Amino acid sequence: MSTETQVSPQQQAEQHTEKAPVIAIQGYEGSFHQVAANHFFDNNVKVICCDNFRQVIKKASHKKESDGGIMAIENSIAGSILPNYNLLHKSKLKVVGEIYLHIVQNLMVNRGVQLSDIREVHSHPMALQQCLEFLEKYNWKLIETEDTALSAKELKASGSKHIAAIASNLAADLFDLDILAPDIHTLKHNYTRFLVLQHEDLAEVIENANKSSIYFHTDNSRGSLAKVLTAISDGGINLSKLQSFPIPGSDFQYGFHADMEFDTLDQFYKVIRDLKPITEELKIYGVYKKGINHS
Repeated sequence: MSTETQVSPQQQAEQHTEKAPVIAIQGYEGSFHQVAANHFFDNNVKVICCDNFRQVIKKASHKKESDGGIMAIENSIAGSILPNYNLLHKSKLKVVGEIYLHIVQNLMVNRGVQLSDIREVHSHPMALQQCLEFLEKYNWKLIETEDTALSAKELKASGSKHIAAIASNLAADLFDLDILAPDIHTLKHNYTRFLVLQHEDLAEVIENANKSSIYFHTDNSRGSLAKVLTAISDGGINLSKLQSFPIPGSDFQYGFHADMEFDTLDQFYKVIRDLKPITEELKIYGVYKKGINHS
């Protein structure tokens, strides 16, 4: 007779939940940051909702409060989120992964509401802007709010038959709202890149890593940046992003965030050794696996 303990589906689910990492995100429950977290952690994640990115970094940096954080860093339409590069640079967090999330905006209402019932549409100003081509077909009043997911939550709480919200599919599911019109954003190729962050004491070596984010600055002499770029190219590494931002307190001097894609870790670390003599400061934010696009 087998002595193996049988585990019920409910117990399995409870064990799965117990192991769920706790991750700080910007925005409210149902936000695109939570969608990104669900993709990265296979829907096995608990989120701490933060009002702003500075709070995300603060929560993610406290090992007793969270297992890390997720932070948007750039968008395929709006470009880089420059303040977040500075937040990353000042923190003791490591980049352990990335997510490219397709931003899909949806018009949602309380159950039973029809298009003809709508008088107002509530959402974050960026979301409203992204959906103007659709919204201009109707004579609706557009109300700017703090957050897309919060708009959905407040719509549910209000029970209104004359208000709609624009938010994610996740927000519609969480707050039991009907999606009257899916995919209403004007530009369909709209992706946001999110960095997955962990405290440096918790970050582990990522198997099969093929991408890294680093920071460096040079002595600002003639040709100093060109020497760095040449060393990266000569090492056979693809420089997928180079972002400059001013060094606080300096006289128009700039530091650089670089994303580099490579075939092997040996290849990457050889280039790092080559860069050290030709840079004033060099910091590896993280070595991780290149992200894939998620819908």
